[in-house]
Amino acid sequence: MERLVRRAILISVSCFAFIFTAQARQPWVTLKDCRYIKNPSDDGDSFHVRVGRKETIFRLYFVDAPETDRGLGPRLDEQAKYFGITVPQTMKVGEAAKEFAREKLSQPFVVRTCYQDALGRSRLERFYAFVQTSTGDLSEDLVRNGLARLHGASAKPEGLNNPEREWEKLERLEHTAKEEKVGGWGVNSGRLSVRAAKPQTKSDADAFEEFFHPQQAAPSPTPIAAAVATTSSSPSSAPENKIDINTASKEQLDALPGVGSVIADRIIADRPFKSADDLRKVKGIGDKRYDKLRPYFN
Repeated sequence: MERLVRRAILISVSCFAFIFTAQARQPWVTLKDCRYIKNPSDDGDSFHVRVGRKETIFRLYFVDAPETDRGLGPRLDEQAKYFGITVPQTMKVGEAAKEFAREKLSQPFVVRTCYQDALGRSRLERFYAFVQTSTGDLSEDLVRNGLARLHGASAKPEGLNNPEREWEKLERLEHTAKEEKVGGWGVNSGRLSVRAAKPQTKSDADAFEEFFHPQQAAPSPTPIAAAVATTSSSPSSAPENKIDINTASKEQLDALPGVGSVIADRIIADRPFKSADDLRKVKGIGDKRYDKLRPYFN
């Protein structure tokens, strides 16, 4: 009995240590001029990177590229079910994702990380990160081309400007990839190697930069954006430049805290409102979000 108790205590302590390690983080840093290091264990969403003289493994936030190792049977089964294809087909998608990532990382790139532990199996530490290549966010590129699925919402990056907004963007990209039947979504149509019709634009890269450095966004903020900044720094004060719930543009709604493109579309679709009090009826706006939003409307 005593031995069982000791074992239970050890398991509890180990679990606590695991949770603490997984959540422990440092301030966000931007690592420039990073170089890809080819390694057999790399895949589409996890790879070896040289930063200066140090080698580190980084794992992309929010996405999961299919595995290429048959030894990871249960995970391959899960991924195959997600894309609606067979396991052998899923492994082919994984190989395509790996080559796609290698191509994107062939030139120096930027890594943004707070060193949140991604719990890899290598002797090297592995950390979650956002990676920006010459064409923009690598996670977005993978999802846009049907080479990765949305995954890992629990590994939520903290201390950033509305990370939910990035998740919503990835959802839209995945939806488009499904419609265009590219990558994993087009395997049964012979479209594994077909790339998304809409290439990533400069505006996507700009948005990615603003996600990390909102204070370096457009030098002349709109009145509503200025109001958002004012209220964020001083919760007790109400914004001076209020907007009309029934006439506000999508850009104005999108600039509000906690809204994003998806919620903005829902607000517009639910118009007309008797008053801004009806925001509570919009799907996705709970009490906390409503309390943040209501002061911005007449």
